[in-house]
Amino acid sequence: MTDWTIAYKAMVCPEGRLDFLTPGARQWECTSQKRTGFRSVVPTSLARRLAGCLAVLAWCAVPATPLGAQEAARGDSAAVRVCMGGDVSLGTNLDTTWVDRAAKWMRHRPQALPAPSRLLAPLVPMLNGAGADLVMVNLEGAIGDSAAGADTTAKCTGAVSRCYALRMPASAASALRHLRDSGEVVANVANNHSRDAGQTGLTRTLDALEQAGVHVTGADTIATPVVTSRGDTVAFLGFGSSGEPDARNLAAVRRHVSRAAARYPRLVVTMHLGAEGRRAQRTRDTMETYFDERRGNPVAFAHAAVDAGATLVVGHGPHVVRAIEWRHGALIAYSLGNLVTYGPFALDNPLDRGALLCATMDRGGTVSAVRLISTRQRAPGLVRADPRARAAVLADSLSKLDFPKTGARLVVEATVHEP
Repeated sequence: MTDWTIAYKAMVCPEGRLDFLTPGARQWECTSQKRTGFRSVVPTSLARRLAGCLAVLAWCAVPATPLGAQEAARGDSAAVRVCMGGDVSLGTNLDTTWVDRAAKWMRHRPQALPAPSRLLAPLVPMLNGAGADLVMVNLEGAIGDSAAGADTTAKCTGAVSRCYALRMPASAASALRHLRDSGEVVANVANNHSRDAGQTGLTRTLDALEQAGVHVTGADTIATPVVTSRGDTVAFLGFGSSGEPDARNLAAVRRHVSRAAARYPRLVVTMHLGAEGRRAQRTRDTMETYFDERRGNPVAFAHAAVDAGATLVVGHGPHVVRAIEWRHGALIAYSLGNLVTYGPFALDNPLDRGALLCATMDRGGTVSAVRLISTRQRAPGLVRADPRARAAVLADSLSKLDFPKTGARLVVEATVHEP
């Protein structure tokens, strides 16, 4: 019997089509009729396809160059491999009563605060396999172990319902750093949970990340430059909808991004905004709200960032995977969903789907060789690679619906192993 293993990786292609090369060709090709300068190729051998590799249609976004050239580019110091994920919350020590509620339906009592390194461990081989020079995630919550708890500016201190106060153990900072030991790690704190333990809690979080060697973006309006081991620089600039840097102030967004792009050709902009939940999968060019809170216009923000000079824009916040779009050669991933969200969260479909988006950036910031790695969580927040590539399939469908002319097309890669 042949052992069929469906891969969890997907190419991210411009608004093109999956097609064969000329008859007798030994490769599948993701081509674009509109972007003649871009082409992405998945190496396969048609002559050996039944015992070698199989490519099936799914969801992917790659500004294209042949894979052979892409692999060679990774050895060139001008090419930097960047991998980005969505929301990461590694438990909360501010309120562990969720364990009692979860025990009733899980039929066992989950651990309230497992080791953060254990929760992140499944991501390490994915990032190693992707060859990431830099890794960025959205840090959804504070970090700290102080017995004094949160200060008076903290969230959920009054008699409120449907309020989540998230603060991870202090060991979370070191666990984040070890996501990629041979690369650099960046945490975005421009989100609605970074001040869950108050302003004092945010200060402690920033201190913990700095001591662990994790770079931070989103704490102010200045881009964070991160230098790889080869001496190449990529800058990160985070925005949210719960204070500064404010993604809803488009004039300020243009100003901050333009200033950063003038200094750093490789610029990644990240946005934490939009409505939340299973009803928030669609991406629309309008102001989104959640419980009457204005959460920003994701399309207007992303387009403003790209027009100001960003070539890679990555979103999170809706807790679901959203569409991916190409705009003037720049790539926009509107939401990568939940990556690792351990604790009192709903993780039924589609909230259980997440993704890592990896891309190569050249000296001028041009994005190529984009791959989407689909992940899936099972309650109460245990992540694994998803062999069915659900996130990729969903993103492909949403990209066609929401951006019929500029949406990315995804191609899931699969392999067939002989016994």
